[in-house]
Amino acid sequence: MEAIILSSKQYTELVNRLDVLSEKLEEKQKKPQDIFLDNQEFIQLMNISKRTAQTWRDDGIVSFSQIGSKIYYKMSDVQKLLDKNYKAAFSNKRKY
Repeated sequence: MEAIILSSKQYTELVNRLDVLSEKLEEKQKKPQDIFLDNQEFIQLMNISKRTAQTWRDDGIVSFSQIGSKIYYKMSDVQKLLDKNYKAAFSNKRKY
């Protein structure tokens, strides 16, 4: 095994770089519920029209944030919407 000797300055710089990389990795690995979708991403994800998205907001079906004319949805709210409307499969065995 080969040993590498670093000065304290080099060691500190290396540790700082590792900290920055670690922070960037954590940022990239955010939980899905921490992600915000804009209106277009929401429409594409749900495969709905702009009008349907507007109706869902007006009827209180999905929560959203609005900044000016821009609309955002939390991924966790989208997940809640899907979970709330989840229908479990049922057995439909026919006996002949």
